[in-house]
Amino acid sequence: MELVLKVLTPVFQCDIDEGLILQTAQLMKSLKLVDAGYTYVNIDDCYSERSRNDDGDIIEDATKFPSGMKALTDEIHNLGLKAGIYSDSGWFTCQLYPGSFQNEARDAKRFHDWGFDYLKYDNCAVPFDNITRENIMGRYERMANAIADFSLSSGTPPLILSLCQWGREQGWAWARRYGQSWRTTDDIEPYWHSIAKILNQNSFYTWATDFYGHNDMDILEVGNGPLTYEEAKSHFTAWALLKSPLLIGTHLASATKETLEILTNPEIIAIHQDSVIGTSISPFRWGINPDWVSNDTHPAQYWSGESQNGTVFMLLNTLDEPADMFFRLTESPWIRAGRQYTVRDLWTHTDNGTAIRNFTAHAVPPHGVVALLLQDAGDEPDGLWPPCAVLEWCMNSNGTRID
Repeated sequence: MELVLKVLTPVFQCDIDEGLILQTAQLMKSLKLVDAGYTYVNIDDCYSERSRNDDGDIIEDATKFPSGMKALTDEIHNLGLKAGIYSDSGWFTCQLYPGSFQNEARDAKRFHDWGFDYLKYDNCAVPFDNITRENIMGRYERMANAIADFSLSSGTPPLILSLCQWGREQGWAWARRYGQSWRTTDDIEPYWHSIAKILNQNSFYTWATDFYGHNDMDILEVGNGPLTYEEAKSHFTAWALLKSPLLIGTHLASATKETLEILTNPEIIAIHQDSVIGTSISPFRWGINPDWVSNDTHPAQYWSGESQNGTVFMLLNTLDEPADMFFRLTESPWIRAGRQYTVRDLWTHTDNGTAIRNFTAHAVPPHGVVALLLQDAGDEPDGLWPPCAVLEWCMNSNGTRID
């Protein structure tokens, strides 16, 4: 999965033009975001004229994009990047520019001819039921088929299709038939309560993400709003380790050193971009709440998952005060009993000794995160008591139960 920088109307409030897009692409290079793995510059809503031309095609706003979209994407590609564009499965986009309903084949060709590689496809301006005779799946299938048909007839790679259906009708259960990512929730906001709510919702369908499709938790708000440094780290860590598309939503020209350090953490990105393991981390213990209980303000706190280099853990302090966070290693299904594990901190970039059976992260800041990579370091020492880390039906060979 490639990382994405998305030029978003929530950031620029529809005040976009080719100069801003090119400046953003150039900043991706100079700020080393390309080196970190970000490869796409995406244009969101408000790029077109309000009406199609006489031939029925979407046309770029001549004032905002006087050189034309093809010239713009050529420049983006010359920088070694890819380009993304936006449309909608309804009559209009969310800002009431032309949508693609009943023009899917025409628009798929148009976006290809303009040189785009990626399409975000929204869910506004829904036609009446007696016109569509189908649900969200059907409206997205129309564009997916148009993209596939054009790719087949032209012999060119298909557009990456990102479904922006806001979690409606359980896209995690079906959207991989049509695209490579699907939104799982309503729009994000640059506040901790929004991040916590989205993470809580996604904790129940982490199984849907793999190499072939991804739960899209919406853009990264790192660098936006009143998020603290610790909250921004937690936000980025969760989105990356759950393998959501990483879509930068901040204005790069004013991004701080702190923001860029979070967005380019190489050890977190390495897990996100793992070429062997494509699955997400998942909760193994909710912590404050009983397991499998939804809580928008206090989502699951203890998470783990596989990587090609070991077992990944994410410990999230959802409290408003510092907290010690303790877990038994074998609470994670990816840890073997009777073994010890080296501990790598993916934020401090330090090796922190060896964990045997248990681990405690001390004084995790409010809304803060600890991200760890544990690697097998051989058998645990002899003579530990009790002989089972989990005392459930722990039994000697002579039939004596230890628990």
